[in-house]
Amino acid sequence: MSTPNLKIENLRVSIEDKEIIKGLNLEINGGEIHAIMGPNGTGKSTLSSALMGHPKYHVTEGDVSFNGEDLFEMEVDERAKAGLFLAMQYPSEVSGITNADFLRSAINARREEGQEISLMKFIRELDKKMELLEMDSSFAHRYLNEGFSGGEKKRNEILQLMMIEPKIAILDEIDSGLDIDALKVVAKGINEMRNPEFGCLIITHYQRLLNYITPDKVHVMMQGRIVKSGGPELAQRLEAEGYDWIKEELGIEDETVGQEA
Repeated sequence: MSTPNLKIENLRVSIEDKEIIKGLNLEINGGEIHAIMGPNGTGKSTLSSALMGHPKYHVTEGDVSFNGEDLFEMEVDERAKAGLFLAMQYPSEVSGITNADFLRSAINARREEGQEISLMKFIRELDKKMELLEMDSSFAHRYLNEGFSGGEKKRNEILQLMMIEPKIAILDEIDSGLDIDALKVVAKGINEMRNPEFGCLIITHYQRLLNYITPDKVHVMMQGRIVKSGGPELAQRLEAEGYDWIKEELGIEDETVGQEA
């Protein structure tokens, strides 16, 4: 089995007539955790939405390969079936579909006919992972995200991650709105996934999540592109000093690309 790979080359993305991503390059392999940090409005969430195929975002230039295949030749469901996963900043509520039904359907959608997960194995795996994430068993039978608090929705995204076991995951501000206890639980779930067959991109504003998940690489995104990369120490310096030193170092004017979604 080949190592998962997501390779982004000179990516440019627009919303209507406004360019948001302006020539971004990034490569993520299995066994690696990358973090992207940056001020508001620099295009971080636009990147995640464009990679997953949201129709609002128009790719105007560049290439993205996923395990050697052209990502942009795949429909959204094909990207998910191939092993690309997005934990959204604002997960949707879906009435009428329970968490358990959704998860089992998502797992089986990535399997060949006749190789579906058995009900008993699914229940055992679900119970084990919900216990690790300190989720009450009743969540399995509630409608997907309906009536969940912000923190519960984020834990539920990590539950989906752990159950579906994608090849590459994009976690868009998975730490947003979490208290310290919930943050530790979410980090525990992500760390549990760490293995050579799994790569992860964490999009975050803050270094605090990276206190519990040590990234292999940290990237700073400004004005629609990655302007600086380094190790975990880069995130620590950003937390202590902010972004002004990078702007001065690279001669970047104090402006943003505008809209993120």
